[in-house]
Amino acid sequence: MPNVSIFDMTGKKVGTQELAESVFGIEPNMSVMHLMVVNYLANQRQGTQSTLTRSEVSGGGKKPWRQKGTGRARQGSTRSPQWYHGGIAHGPKPRSYNFTVNKKVRRLAMKSALSAKVADEEMIVLDKLELAEIKTKEVAKVLSSLETGKKVLIVLPEKNDVVYRSARNIAGVKTTLVSTLNVYDILNCDTIVVLKDAVAKIEEVYA
Repeated sequence: MPNVSIFDMTGKKVGTQELAESVFGIEPNMSVMHLMVVNYLANQRQGTQSTLTRSEVSGGGKKPWRQKGTGRARQGSTRSPQWYHGGIAHGPKPRSYNFTVNKKVRRLAMKSALSAKVADEEMIVLDKLELAEIKTKEVAKVLSSLETGKKVLIVLPEKNDVVYRSARNIAGVKTTLVSTLNVYDILNCDTIVVLKDAVAKIEEVYA
């Protein structure tokens, strides 16, 4: 079973924790993690891009010149795609890019991402994160003492507005809950800081 050190807010080691092998110690599956990243990014797309076809561009009702006898190519409208100010041929139209991934694949991808972070020693377990007031400097101090990377993901067991509002102004730092944790955010950070209670919840959901 993989073991991780538990730190307090000052960066001091206060103990160790044994993690569930089935969640934090599996062989990472690269293909399913890639699929989930593609799925996440696709689902973020608004799909509102739109171009005008030749029937939607204003004008072009009159035939530019007669069909025969001019020596020029025959034209029926000045709004055909080859004309300046003409319509767009095969351009994008509003659509949904969303697609779903099987539940078993989603679970495997999450376990793979967490296991990869543990294997690369990029996961830190924090015993607690308690702030008396909303103070960005305090969260920055905690992350500095933990020697995290520039991009940090803080995983909370439950909603905590004080921590969220204290951390949101720090560049590269993102807070999330166990219930909204996703593969993209895990892989997109240098260090994942998980509260001790959040680790138990993750194991409860995915073990």
